[in-house]
Amino acid sequence: MNNHSLMKNTILAVHTLLLLVLLTACGDKTDVSDSNTTSTPEKPAASAKDTRPNVVLYVSDDHGLDAFSAYGASAISTPNLDALAGAGIRFTYAYASSASCAVSRSALMSGLHGHHNGMFGHMHDYNHFSSYDKVRSLPVLLSEAGYRTARIGKFHLAPEHVYKFDTVLSKGKANDMKSIGRSPKEMAEATKEFINSDPNQPFFILMASDDPHRGNPFEIGDKPNAFGNLADSYPGITKKTFKPEDVDVPSFLPDIPETREEIAQYYEAVDRLDQGIGHMVDLLKKVGAWENTIFIYLSDNGVAMPGAKTTHYEPGIRLPLVVRMPENKAAGFVQDAMVSWVDITPTILEWADASPDDYEFDGRSFAKIIDQNEKQNWDEIFASHNFHELTMYYPMRTLRTRDYKLIWNLAHELRFPFATDLVAASTWRGTIQRKLKTFGKRSIDDFLYRAEFELFDMNADPDEANNLADDPKYAEIKEQMINKIRQYQVSTMDPWIVESDPFDLSQEVDPFDIEQYK
Repeated sequence: MNNHSLMKNTILAVHTLLLLVLLTACGDKTDVSDSNTTSTPEKPAASAKDTRPNVVLYVSDDHGLDAFSAYGASAISTPNLDALAGAGIRFTYAYASSASCAVSRSALMSGLHGHHNGMFGHMHDYNHFSSYDKVRSLPVLLSEAGYRTARIGKFHLAPEHVYKFDTVLSKGKANDMKSIGRSPKEMAEATKEFINSDPNQPFFILMASDDPHRGNPFEIGDKPNAFGNLADSYPGITKKTFKPEDVDVPSFLPDIPETREEIAQYYEAVDRLDQGIGHMVDLLKKVGAWENTIFIYLSDNGVAMPGAKTTHYEPGIRLPLVVRMPENKAAGFVQDAMVSWVDITPTILEWADASPDDYEFDGRSFAKIIDQNEKQNWDEIFASHNFHELTMYYPMRTLRTRDYKLIWNLAHELRFPFATDLVAASTWRGTIQRKLKTFGKRSIDDFLYRAEFELFDMNADPDEANNLADDPKYAEIKEQMINKIRQYQVSTMDPWIVESDPFDLSQEVDPFDIEQYK
């Protein structure tokens, strides 16, 4: 054997020895075979069942207290919603943060007022408003805490990554007549597979109906809007119509034929919504999820009528809220604590044992007082509005207490602007064509040209028709409420807190000092 062969054999022996050492050290952990097969790791043992409650948040679109029989409506019956209220807790002083769809929903899903989360107005089409990237929304926080999350129906939030759901069960534009948002039984059925996909993991579902919003297109004319109603019906829904002469006209609207015709259409959409609630409850029972599910029903803002939607008057922001707890805890309890939609996210997170330690909300959890009569420290709410559509700029900040409401119209010099669907409404057009001097309890002038401050005694004047802001007897109350609104603006980093009066050279606020927002 020559030297070359000897060296080659020596090197081969050393490599073989090293390989044997490595194999011995690694044992079964390393597969060094040359085959094309790949070892399959063992599946982890099935996880134990997570017993935290499921949550269904059912959000309707433009449904006021005026069409919910458990809240006193007599011309329309809502048996499924009433049954839900009978099995749960019905709130009597529940308020939207803003009477505008997208802004209200952003507050609902973030726990922050619209001016704080960045959603100053609508997000769709040319409006293009959206929440800040730093916002930590309800679905994201629940997903991080181990919940399965899904949404179906109207979304109306942006950006999508901030309000991200694990599963999107339907897409489509808001108030799209071709979308599933108007077909509540189909919406319910579409959630079945998701609910059943992992019985060991709790779920959160946002059920967002398009009802009873006005139907697209918003045609200008003397005929009533159809509110999404079809000549026939939607799958699994029994069509029920209403006669204009049988409806109740709320005090904030004029009792004219056009109003009655539109309310009749609105009632039909509410009836369809009510049937949808029944279908969703039935589905949860059939799949065995009902007993451990928190079912929350609320609306984003009041009825799509002038004097309600886009205003801070009671018909716009005081809304239905029903919470059904697992095993019907506190069934039939009537809760009169004053709560806001910014309280919904922190409340759900507490129920889900998912409250973040390093993040603060404008709202607070009412989980511990939901079935308690104790109302201490639950006696006021704040509301905030900046835009509806991009062309509807009218910033308002509002404080509502048990006894009074103060609306601060920050741009009171402007004429109050109308949403597209409301200015096209036959209710408004009929009012103008008849040259009426009042709209409900208010004069047309007071409705369109508002004072800087509107102060109402809510016990003596529930229609909010008598502005006490300039009455010397109420000066102290007015000043106290203004100061509270100021404090609220500071605590929620409200950009509209800046005063920049070009004629006041003594002002101390620097509009370019961004430190004041921190």
